[in-house]
Amino acid sequence: MTDTQPKLLVAGKWVETSKTMPVRNPYDDSRITEVPVAGPGEVEAAITGAQAGFDEMRRLPAHKRTKVLYRCAELMEQHQQELTDTIIKESGKPRRYAGAEVKRAVQTLRFAAEEAKRIHGETVPMDAAPGSEKRRGFFIRQPLGVIAAITPFNFPLNLVCHKVAPALAAGNAVVLKPASATPLSSLNLGELLLEAGLPPKALNIIVGPGSTIGAALVRAARVRMVTFTGSAAVGQTIKAESGLKRVALELGSNSGAVIDETANLDAALARCLIGGFAYSGQVCIHTQRLYLHQSIAEQFTSRFVKGAENLVCGNPALQETEIGPMINQAALERGLALTEQARSAGARILCGGKAEANILLPTVITDVRPDMKVVCEESFAPIVTIETFSSFDEAIAKFNQGSSSGTYDYGLAAGVFTTDINHALQAAEELEVGNVYINDSATFRADHQPYGGTKDSGLGREGPRFAIEEMTEIKMVSFNLG
Repeated sequence: MTDTQPKLLVAGKWVETSKTMPVRNPYDDSRITEVPVAGPGEVEAAITGAQAGFDEMRRLPAHKRTKVLYRCAELMEQHQQELTDTIIKESGKPRRYAGAEVKRAVQTLRFAAEEAKRIHGETVPMDAAPGSEKRRGFFIRQPLGVIAAITPFNFPLNLVCHKVAPALAAGNAVVLKPASATPLSSLNLGELLLEAGLPPKALNIIVGPGSTIGAALVRAARVRMVTFTGSAAVGQTIKAESGLKRVALELGSNSGAVIDETANLDAALARCLIGGFAYSGQVCIHTQRLYLHQSIAEQFTSRFVKGAENLVCGNPALQETEIGPMINQAALERGLALTEQARSAGARILCGGKAEANILLPTVITDVRPDMKVVCEESFAPIVTIETFSSFDEAIAKFNQGSSSGTYDYGLAAGVFTTDINHALQAAEELEVGNVYINDSATFRADHQPYGGTKDSGLGREGPRFAIEEMTEIKMVSFNLG
C-alpha cells in the first residue's frame, strides 16, 4: 500500500477528480487526507468498467478466483498494522477493536475463497412430473453481473469484505461506495486485491454522498444488485427505488439481551459490558436493551454500572482504550438528546449521560418504558437501558414489544443468558429476530454464519456462503431424450 494521495479506482485505473473532501480523525477532528469525490462521469465510467470486469470475472475459473482471495488475505495479514492504524484514524475505533476487525476481514476473505470452489447446482428428478419421464434436468448457479456495494462507517474493512469478497468469489464485478467518513480502508482493500491478481476492472471504488452517488447506483439500469448496510430509513428508500434489482439490506436494530435467574452472572456481565459499549455502541447489533429477572436485577445492575464507569475512555490509538469517540458531532448530540429525552420522561440515569470532548461516556438508564426513544429506536451510542421481569414469558413479550414500539419494527439479534434449556429453546422459537445467541450478548457475529435480520432490520443474509446465494441466479437446464 502506498502513502500517496488517495485516488478512486475506476475502470482499472486510479483517478483523481476536480472535487475533493477531507477525511477527518473523529478523536481530535484533525485532517487525515483529502479524497476525490466522484461525479456523474465517474459513476458512469465505474459501471461501464465493472461491466467489462464482469465479462472477465464470469470466465475466470473458480480456482483462480479462490487464489486471488487467498492471496489478498495473505497480503492483508502482512499489512495488518497499517490497516489497523487506518481504521483507528478514520473511524475512531479503539486499537483493540480495530486490530480485531483486520483479523476478521482476513477470515472473511478466506471463507469467501473457500466458497468460490463450492458454487454448484443440483440434478432435478424430471420424472417426478407425469409426461417428463424422458427428460433429464439440472440447474446451475451463475453470477448476476455488476453489483453495487454501499457500506457503513462502523466496520470500514470487514463489512466491505463481506460484500466485495462473496461477489468476486461468485464471478461478479463490483462498484463499491464506502461511507464518506471512512473511505481509506476500502481504497486500501482495492490496492491489495489488485496486487493479489484481481482483474483490474472487476472492482471499482467511488467516493461521494449517498444522496447522489449512492442513489445513482441504486437507479442504474446496468447494476443487477444492490447490497447495503445502514439505516432502516435509507434501506426503505433503496428498496423503493431499485426497481427489479436484487437487493440485500442489512439495516438497523435496537438489539438486546435477556438474563434470567439461572444465568451465570459473571459471564453475562463480561459479555454485556462489551456488547453494550464496544466501539461506543456504534454497532447495529449493539446490546442496547437489558431485561433482568427481578431476583438478580439489583445485583447485576450494580455490577454493570460499576463496570461501565471503569471502562477506559480516551485516545483510540492507545491499546488500553476501551471507549473512543463518536463518529461525528451529530452522532454525539443525538446520543445526548436520547438520554435527556429519557430523563425528562422519568427515567433514571445511573451513570454517564454526558460527554467529554467528543466521547459519549458509557450510559446506563433504568425506569424506562417501551415507548421511550432510547428503548424503541436505534441509539447507535454507548447507551444501555435496563428493565426487569418476573417470568420468562414476560421477558420474551417485553423484548418483542421493545423492538416494535418505535418508528421501525426491528428484529436483528438477541442474547439470552440462561442455564435452563427450556428457556433457551423458548427464546429460539419466540424472539422475533434473525439471530438468537444463547449465553452471549446480541453483539456477536461469526463471519461465516448466516447473518441478517427480520422485519425492518433487513432482507437477505450475509456470510460468504449465504451472500453468494444472494449474488447468483439459478438457471434450469432440461434435456428431452424422447
